[in-house]
Amino acid sequence: MSGAGAPTVAPVDCSDLRVAVVAASWHDAVMDGLLGGALRACAEHRVVAPRVVRVPGSFELPVAAQALAVAGYDAVVALGVVIRGGTPHFEYVCEAATAGLNRVALDHSVPVGFGVLTCDDEQQALDRAGLDGSAEDSGYEAAAAALATARVLAEVRGDAGAAPDLG
Repeated sequence: MSGAGAPTVAPVDCSDLRVAVVAASWHDAVMDGLLGGALRACAEHRVVAPRVVRVPGSFELPVAAQALAVAGYDAVVALGVVIRGGTPHFEYVCEAATAGLNRVALDHSVPVGFGVLTCDDEQQALDRAGLDGSAEDSGYEAAAAALATARVLAEVRGDAGAAPDLG
Protein backbone atom coordinates (compact mmCIF):
# COMPACT_ATOMS: atom_id res chain seq x y z
CA MET A 1 0.00 0.00 0.00
CA SER A 2 1.06 3.59 -0.55
CA GLY A 3 0.97 4.64 3.11
CA ALA A 4 4.36 3.17 4.00
CA GLY A 5 6.70 5.82 5.38
CA ALA A 6 3.98 8.35 6.15
CA PRO A 7 4.95 10.92 8.79
CA THR A 8 3.43 10.81 12.23
CA VAL A 9 2.09 14.24 13.09
CA ALA A 10 0.35 14.85 16.41
CA PRO A 11 -2.95 16.74 16.15
CA VAL A 12 -2.67 20.48 16.72
CA ASP A 13 -5.36 22.90 17.89
CA CYS A 14 -7.21 24.16 14.82
CA SER A 15 -10.27 25.45 16.67
CA ASP A 16 -9.73 28.90 15.16
CA LEU A 17 -9.77 27.64 11.56
CA ARG A 18 -12.69 27.38 9.14
CA VAL A 19 -12.51 23.98 7.51
CA ALA A 20 -14.58 22.44 4.73
CA VAL A 21 -14.73 18.89 3.42
CA VAL A 22 -15.91 18.32 -0.13
CA ALA A 23 -16.75 14.72 -0.93
CA ALA A 24 -17.77 12.92 -4.09
CA SER A 25 -20.82 10.66 -4.06
CA TRP A 26 -19.69 7.60 -6.05
CA HIS A 27 -18.93 4.33 -4.19
CA ASP A 28 -20.92 4.80 -0.98
CA ALA A 29 -18.96 2.43 1.29
CA VAL A 30 -15.59 3.91 0.32
CA MET A 31 -16.87 7.48 0.61
CA ASP A 32 -18.44 6.79 4.02
CA GLY A 33 -15.03 5.61 5.24
CA LEU A 34 -13.15 8.56 3.75
CA LEU A 35 -15.62 11.10 5.12
CA GLY A 36 -15.63 9.43 8.54
CA GLY A 37 -11.83 9.57 8.67
CA ALA A 38 -11.73 13.23 7.63
CA LEU A 39 -14.29 14.20 10.25
CA ARG A 40 -12.42 12.22 12.91
CA ALA A 41 -9.24 14.13 12.05
CA CYS A 42 -11.14 17.40 12.29
CA ALA A 43 -12.44 16.43 15.72
CA GLU A 44 -8.98 15.44 16.95
CA HIS A 45 -7.64 18.78 15.71
CA ARG A 46 -10.50 20.57 17.54
CA VAL A 47 -12.10 21.93 14.39
CA VAL A 48 -15.49 23.36 15.28
CA ALA A 49 -18.29 22.31 12.91
CA PRO A 50 -16.45 21.54 9.65
CA ARG A 51 -18.66 22.19 6.65
CA VAL A 52 -19.41 19.13 4.52
CA VAL A 53 -20.33 19.60 0.86
CA ARG A 54 -21.21 16.73 -1.48
CA VAL A 55 -20.67 16.74 -5.25
CA PRO A 56 -21.56 14.07 -7.81
CA GLY A 57 -18.06 12.77 -8.56
CA SER A 58 -14.31 13.34 -8.31
CA PHE A 59 -14.30 15.44 -11.49
CA GLU A 60 -16.45 18.03 -9.69
CA LEU A 61 -14.20 18.30 -6.61
CA PRO A 62 -11.97 21.16 -7.89
CA VAL A 63 -14.76 23.61 -8.66
CA ALA A 64 -16.38 23.03 -5.27
CA ALA A 65 -12.99 23.29 -3.53
CA GLN A 66 -12.40 26.58 -5.35
CA ALA A 67 -15.75 27.98 -4.22
CA LEU A 68 -14.92 27.03 -0.62
CA ALA A 69 -11.47 28.63 -0.85
CA VAL A 70 -13.01 31.82 -2.25
CA ALA A 71 -15.58 31.74 0.57
CA GLY A 72 -12.74 32.07 3.08
CA TYR A 73 -12.17 28.56 4.40
CA ASP A 74 -8.69 28.11 5.85
CA ALA A 75 -8.43 24.50 4.69
CA VAL A 76 -10.36 22.29 2.29
CA VAL A 77 -10.30 18.51 2.29
CA ALA A 78 -11.20 16.87 -1.03
CA LEU A 79 -12.38 13.26 -0.94
CA GLY A 80 -13.18 10.98 -3.85
CA VAL A 81 -12.50 7.67 -5.47
CA VAL A 82 -11.86 6.79 -9.09
CA ILE A 83 -11.69 3.12 -10.01
CA ARG A 84 -9.99 2.08 -13.24
CA GLY A 85 -12.24 0.80 -15.98
CA GLY A 86 -11.65 -0.40 -19.50
CA THR A 87 -11.40 3.06 -21.10
CA PRO A 88 -9.11 6.11 -20.76
CA HIS A 89 -11.85 7.84 -18.70
CA PHE A 90 -9.95 6.90 -15.50
CA GLU A 91 -6.84 8.83 -16.58
CA TYR A 92 -8.82 11.88 -17.62
CA VAL A 93 -10.76 12.12 -14.36
CA CYS A 94 -7.69 11.47 -12.19
CA GLU A 95 -5.60 14.05 -14.04
CA ALA A 96 -8.36 16.68 -13.97
CA ALA A 97 -9.06 16.19 -10.26
CA THR A 98 -5.38 16.24 -9.31
CA ALA A 99 -4.46 19.26 -11.41
CA GLY A 100 -7.62 21.13 -10.45
CA LEU A 101 -7.17 20.63 -6.71
CA ASN A 102 -3.51 21.61 -6.93
CA ARG A 103 -4.49 24.75 -8.82
CA VAL A 104 -7.03 25.68 -6.15
CA ALA A 105 -4.39 25.34 -3.43
CA LEU A 106 -1.81 27.40 -5.28
CA ASP A 107 -4.17 30.05 -6.69
CA HIS A 108 -5.82 30.71 -3.31
CA SER A 109 -3.01 29.83 -0.87
CA VAL A 110 -5.40 27.45 0.87
CA PRO A 111 -4.25 23.93 1.70
CA VAL A 112 -6.31 21.28 -0.04
CA GLY A 113 -6.07 17.85 1.53
CA PHE A 114 -5.84 15.32 -1.29
CA GLY A 115 -8.03 12.39 -0.36
CA VAL A 116 -8.81 11.19 -3.87
CA LEU A 117 -8.20 7.47 -4.19
CA THR A 118 -7.09 6.33 -7.63
CA CYS A 119 -7.41 2.56 -7.63
CA ASP A 120 -7.33 -0.37 -9.99
CA ASP A 121 -10.29 -2.06 -8.30
CA GLU A 122 -12.82 -1.62 -5.52
CA GLN A 123 -10.82 -3.75 -3.06
CA GLN A 124 -7.87 -1.35 -3.28
CA ALA A 125 -10.25 1.51 -2.50
CA LEU A 126 -11.75 -0.33 0.47
CA ASP A 127 -8.24 -1.05 1.78
CA ARG A 128 -7.51 2.69 1.85
CA ALA A 129 -10.92 3.97 3.00
CA GLY A 130 -10.40 3.82 6.76
CA LEU A 131 -13.08 1.20 7.31
CA ASP A 132 -12.80 -1.69 9.77
CA GLY A 133 -10.12 -3.93 8.29
CA SER A 134 -8.68 -1.23 5.99
CA ALA A 135 -4.90 -0.96 5.85
CA GLU A 136 -5.03 2.83 5.53
CA ASP A 137 -7.23 5.75 6.55
CA SER A 138 -6.80 8.12 3.62
CA GLY A 139 -9.62 10.46 4.64
CA TYR A 140 -8.01 11.01 8.03
CA GLU A 141 -4.57 11.47 6.47
CA ALA A 142 -5.81 14.01 3.91
CA ALA A 143 -7.58 16.06 6.57
CA ALA A 144 -4.64 15.91 8.99
CA ALA A 145 -2.26 17.06 6.24
CA ALA A 146 -4.52 19.99 5.28
CA LEU A 147 -4.91 21.03 8.92
CA ALA A 148 -1.19 20.84 9.69
CA THR A 149 -0.47 22.88 6.56
CA ALA A 150 -3.16 25.44 7.44
CA ARG A 151 -1.58 25.85 10.86
CA VAL A 152 1.87 26.38 9.27
CA LEU A 153 0.44 28.93 6.82
CA ALA A 154 -1.25 30.77 9.68
CA GLU A 155 2.13 30.97 11.43
CA VAL A 156 3.85 32.19 8.28
CA ARG A 157 1.19 34.88 7.93
CA GLY A 158 1.52 35.78 11.62
CA ASP A 159 -2.07 34.73 12.39
CA ALA A 160 -1.39 32.12 15.06
CA GLY A 161 0.94 30.76 17.71
CA ALA A 162 3.97 28.59 17.05
CA ALA A 163 3.76 26.18 14.15
CA PRO A 164 4.15 22.49 14.96
CA ASP A 165 7.49 20.84 14.41
CA LEU A 166 6.78 18.74 11.34
CA GLY A 167 10.22 17.15 11.44
